Amino acid sequence: MPALPAGYNTHDGGWIHFAYPRATRDRVQPIISAADGFRAELSRRFDHPVLDRVEVRVARTRVEMATLAPEGAPVPGYASGVAYSELGLVLLTIEPSYPNQRHDLMEVFRHELAHVALYDAAGGYHVPRWFNEGFAVHASGEASLVRLQTLWTATLANRLLPLATLDRTFPVELTVTDVAYAEAADVVRFLVRRQDQARFAALVERVRSGQPFDTALRDAYGVDRDALEGQWREDVARRYTFWPILLSSGAVWLFAFALMGWAWKRREAKAKVTFQRWAREEAAEDARQREATLASAAAPPRVHVIIAQPPRRAALEENAIASAAVPKVEHDGRWHTLH
Repeated sequence: MPALPAGYNTHDGGWIHFAYPRATRDRVQPIISAADGFRAELSRRFDHPVLDRVEVRVARTRVEMATLAPEGAPVPGYASGVAYSELGLVLLTIEPSYPNQRHDLMEVFRHELAHVALYDAAGGYHVPRWFNEGFAVHASGEASLVRLQTLWTATLANRLLPLATLDRTFPVELTVTDVAYAEAADVVRFLVRRQDQARFAALVERVRSGQPFDTALRDAYGVDRDALEGQWREDVARRYTFWPILLSSGAVWLFAFALMGWAWKRREAKAKVTFQRWAREEAAEDARQREATLASAAAPPRVHVIIAQPPRRAALEENAIASAAVPKVEHDGRWHTLH
């Protein structure tokens, strides 16, 4: 193992040890935090403890990552990460291998750690390359939509690869490599379906006990590799061959018209609800007006009554007023009006 370059930080997590450039601490901290949880998840998948001791070395670039590899074990030119399962060593790079390449450090970390975990769970015994890579892709949760598109295209073009050709090596051509990884991951998905999880753990346990993989597969699942591949291809055909019908030009137009019809019906339904609300509001207003009219008709009319005063009383009041208005004086027992 080459020595770490100057300026590298280290972190000891007990079972896992990290080494990374000091400037990349913020990028590395999430995978440090996720390590314990992913280890527990992998142990549950195998129903067996895994990953006793792992060293993770994180480089800034792929070139720097190559300098951290063990002597005589070069890093593949296309790799953004690599696992040396026998050594419990994982190498990662912060930057992608190629410009604009999709690169998720967490996914790459989970992928490579899954390789080491499978090696531990199988007791170091041989498993086929498609099983090893397929499990790593499936366990890491990598780009499932991209794999779906790749499998769909390969199924329609009849370019699915026989598992026999993927037992020990994967193709190096980029487009074929994508098919190989997508196919391997989907075969493992087929093996670890909900109803077969116990069989998957039993398969790995049988390999750990020393059984050859093909024998362990037959004992755990009741089928050999060729029968498994046949069942998987039938499953793929059911899941992917209907896509061309949906994506044909006629179907696209049919879907567009159906979508327009749905939108029109939804708009009509909303308009109907609005009209009904308006009708209820108008009916309520009419009811209020009718109630006000009925209330006005039922009330007695208001009459202003003026009571006339008796004539004599009125005359007396007028004389009194007039008398009060003309001054009078008394002289020698007689009243005289002043003019």
